[in-house]
Amino acid sequence: MQTFIILWVGQIASAIGSSMTYFALTLWVWQQTESATAIALILFFYQLPQIAISLFSGILVDRVSRKHLLILSDTGSACCTLSVGILAAFGMLQLWHIYLIAAIIGCFGNVQALTYSTTVPLIVPPQHHARASSMGAMVGYGAGILAPALAGILYPTIGLLGITLIDMGTFGMAILALFPIQIPQIDRKNENPDVQAQRNKWRDLTFGFRYIASNPSLLAMVIAMSAFAFLHQMGETLYQPMILARTGGDTRILGIVVAASGMGGVAGAIAFGIWGGFKRRVFGLLFGFIGTGLSKLLLGLGQLPVIWGVAQFGSSFHSPLIFSSYMAVWYAKVAPELQGRVLAADYLIGLAIGSSASLSAGLLADRVFEPIVLSKNWFSSLFHPLVGATTGSGISLLYVLNALCLVFLGIGSFAIHRLRNADTIMPDDEAFGQ
Repeated sequence: MQTFIILWVGQIASAIGSSMTYFALTLWVWQQTESATAIALILFFYQLPQIAISLFSGILVDRVSRKHLLILSDTGSACCTLSVGILAAFGMLQLWHIYLIAAIIGCFGNVQALTYSTTVPLIVPPQHHARASSMGAMVGYGAGILAPALAGILYPTIGLLGITLIDMGTFGMAILALFPIQIPQIDRKNENPDVQAQRNKWRDLTFGFRYIASNPSLLAMVIAMSAFAFLHQMGETLYQPMILARTGGDTRILGIVVAASGMGGVAGAIAFGIWGGFKRRVFGLLFGFIGTGLSKLLLGLGQLPVIWGVAQFGSSFHSPLIFSSYMAVWYAKVAPELQGRVLAADYLIGLAIGSSASLSAGLLADRVFEPIVLSKNWFSSLFHPLVGATTGSGISLLYVLNALCLVFLGIGSFAIHRLRNADTIMPDDEAFGQ
């Protein structure tokens, strides 16, 4: 675990800087547009190019040194981030610059995330896979505790350039952490001959999809997780503009809520890392779905900062349980030499879903739900006792409906799981190497 911990610490440092930059960009875009769609488009353009390169990234990860890929992807992302600060310093930054740079960073981020995920089983013993995944989930949430507060305090003083320079320093820490560690190379001597024969064929691109489709338990899990990812991503896209709209753009309150989200994720990662999660990983997934949905429901209905903070803490608390349960399945059921292409296929599915969810959330909020709730007629008055009648109420209504769907997804999946044989609906206990 020592090698993993060194890598993990470097990733935490990098995540803090990246989260500061993203938070500052969110503030900049809201100040320029006051549009949920404009904010959602940052994530949309970050994810969109990844759909095109994910399968190629999987082949790359299976063939190239993973240590070199981590260094390359971190360096590329750092250079792109610095360009945002330089453009802002010269007063040249525009929305389309942010979207373009987000797309380029997305390509590097795709390689980095996929490489990191497939590195874990190479440097962590099987009995610690779930714990390592929980610690991995802690990276983003740990950054979420410090980054919003730091960015909120520093942004008015040092601007985007200053924030991005801090980001450069954290990128440097992540790269320095990579140099002393040794990441084992994949041993291909015992690789299946059929797999070796496919290496130089275009079928490599579709290998991951065919592998998932041939395994009913993995396919069922991917379908359930895809539904969750769509709903969850809509919520993640909406909650920051919702809070900014309800508070008149109060960045201090938003920073506190985002920090509460980070604390929830860290608390969940520590708790589930110590516990190890459910023996039946399917229970970890589905209980996580329900817990996340109930927390989001509280956030959508709440109209006070303290309620928003508690709700975001609860929502993020369940994420490490979902993530660690999900990743434990892949590590146990997919051989290391295949994980790049198989996980790339799963990533591509998630990216397509996430991109559509982000764009849909922004458009529905700005063009459908906000106008409906704020219009003065009998239909809109039906929702006023539930979410109020102020700016941001329409976003809240969409958020509430989204949260209810998450709860129903978890309950419905449990019902299906009980009605059918677990081996054909979700991966069983043996699938996790227990």
